[in-house]
Amino acid sequence: MPGSHLPVPRRVLRSPIGLAHAVTALLGVVIVVDLLIVAASLNMRSLMGRVSSGGVVDIAEGEPSRADYAMAGSVVLYGLALLATAVLFIIWFHRVRHNAEVFAPETQRRTAGWAIACWLIPFANLWIPRGIAADVLRAAQPEPHSRVLEHRILLNAWWGAWVWTMVFDRYASNAYDDAETPSAIRDATELVMAGAAFDILAAVLAILFVRRLTAAQHAKALAGAGAAGH
Repeated sequence: MPGSHLPVPRRVLRSPIGLAHAVTALLGVVIVVDLLIVAASLNMRSLMGRVSSGGVVDIAEGEPSRADYAMAGSVVLYGLALLATAVLFIIWFHRVRHNAEVFAPETQRRTAGWAIACWLIPFANLWIPRGIAADVLRAAQPEPHSRVLEHRILLNAWWGAWVWTMVFDRYASNAYDDAETPSAIRDATELVMAGAAFDILAAVLAILFVRRLTAAQHAKALAGAGAAGH
């Protein structure tokens, strides 16, 4: 019997546009929740400032409890929004990495599975995802083998902002949790507000990055379809 070979399934492009819209929307929700954290922090800062200076605080009406509930509630909302965003972002990230395998597989230094696994490895998730994102960006370029990586500045800005925000948020959260005196709580709320501001910046840059990479892949897919039609 002559040897037979099964055909190797050919990879096909999968549109990331719908996922990109969903990720963008959820990043918008994260920004809104960050603003709620800022509002709750301002309220707590004002309250602790009055306590520190001997001002009048309406304990009978539960003013301290309301301020504490506002802080705790905004943090819970942020955790839920961040979790939903992270899950959808990783799905989108894997989708664009899959497409990069179609556009220019030789430019990809890691397999597609790393587009998911890289986020789950402590410490390694501080640099491996950035490398994968750079490879995917390169594959989406009209000239993927060019020495110049398009949109490198946006990539580095987003990644730097994200890493800094993650580290600073941990510091600010620990400072707030450890604060015991009114003055310490007041100072810690300023750190929390700064962390929220950094998070908003990182979210805005993430939106720009998601939209830019998605648009680049869409344009390259259309260019390839046009060339195939001639």
